[in-house]
Amino acid sequence: MTVYVVGQLKFTDLAAYERYTAHFRGVLKQFGGTLLAADGKPEIIEGRWDRDKIVLLSFSDATAFRGFYESVQYQEIAKDRKAGADTLMLLVHGIDGGGG
Repeated sequence: MTVYVVGQLKFTDLAAYERYTAHFRGVLKQFGGTLLAADGKPEIIEGRWDRDKIVLLSFSDATAFRGFYESVQYQEIAKDRKAGADTLMLLVHGIDGGGG
């Protein structure tokens, strides 16, 4: 079942975060992930949002995501993400069969 990763970032060191983004897509592609959205100015419809960027990824299933997230390749570049942004990351499981 498809899973989605929602990342909400508050930048602490933009240079470090930019080093991370320079390598992110290549590593994501190696593990079959898809970047669906990356927005620094999302339209707030309701409530308050105190972050600088939101990112939405998809993977075929949770195992594929964990393979990416726990990989040596990702953990190496994630050092710059962790240095560059306070991140809230959520793993969201899709709905199989489109029911709701």
